[in-house]
Amino acid sequence: MERQTRLQALSAFLKAKRASILPELIGLAPGTRRRTPGLRREEVAQLAGVSTTWYTWLEQGRDIRMSTSVLDQIANALQLTIDERKYLYALALEAGSGAIVQKEEPPEISPSLQKILDELRFCPTIITDRRFFIVGWNEAAAHVFLDFEQIPVEQRNMIRLLFTRKELQRLAVNWEHFTRGYLAILRVYYGQYVEDEWYDRFIGEMKSVHPDFEALWEQSEVKTAPEVLIEFRHAKAGKMLFHLTSLQVHGDSDLRCSIYTPAADSTTENKLKKLLERK
Repeated sequence: MERQTRLQALSAFLKAKRASILPELIGLAPGTRRRTPGLRREEVAQLAGVSTTWYTWLEQGRDIRMSTSVLDQIANALQLTIDERKYLYALALEAGSGAIVQKEEPPEISPSLQKILDELRFCPTIITDRRFFIVGWNEAAAHVFLDFEQIPVEQRNMIRLLFTRKELQRLAVNWEHFTRGYLAILRVYYGQYVEDEWYDRFIGEMKSVHPDFEALWEQSEVKTAPEVLIEFRHAKAGKMLFHLTSLQVHGDSDLRCSIYTPAADSTTENKLKKLLERK
C-alpha cells in the first residue's frame, strides 16, 4: 500500500470513529453548537493526552511521527476494539500482523477441510481466501446462494458478487447489513496486508463501478469474525433464518470459512432439506 493511500485510509478511519462517539457517553455535555456528530478533535486530543495540533495533523493524514504508546492513548480515547486497534496500528505504523505478501498461488482445500465442508450438509458453507475469492462451497450453499460452478473462476469474488448479482441482492432481507459484515472482514485484511497493492486496486475499482460500495465501505466496521442473524427471502423456499459464523482456517493459505447455521427456532432446516431433495 502506498504511504499516502495508507495515511488517507487512516484519516478516514479516525474521522469515522470520532463521529461515532456520543459526547454524553463519556461524560461530556452534548452542547447545542456542535456542527458535526460525535466528539470534536480537541476533545479526542484531551482524552488522549496529546496536543490538538498533533491530533489534527494525524487525522488529516499528514506524514508525522507516531509511537505505539501514543497510538495506545488514541485508541483508548476512541474506545477502539481489539480488531480496530490492530487496524489503527497497521495503517499508522505500516506494519500489520507480520503478514508477508508471497508469490500468488491458487489456494488449495485440504482433504480434511473438504471433509468438513461436505459434512456440513444442512449448513450452507463458503470458503474464501484473503481477497474474498470463493475457493470452496458445499451443495447447500449452491442451493441457497448461487451455483458458483457456473461462474468463471476469476469472477468468483464474494464481495464483487454481492454488488453484481441481483439474486444475492434480493436474497438478503437487509442487504446492506449483510454486505457490511463482509466489508468489516475486508477491512481487517486491508490493514493486515499493508504491502499488497491488490486491495487498493480492488477498492478503487469497486468505488468507480458500484456507487453503493463507497458509502458502505466508509461506514464499515473492523471485525475479524462478526456473528450475526441473517434473514433470507429465498426464491423457492421463502423466509430462511441463519446464524453466520466466520472462522479462520489456520495455515499458509489464510482461508476463511463462513458457515450459515439454520436458526434453531425456525423452519429453515426443513426448507433447506426440501431444496436439496428437489435436485
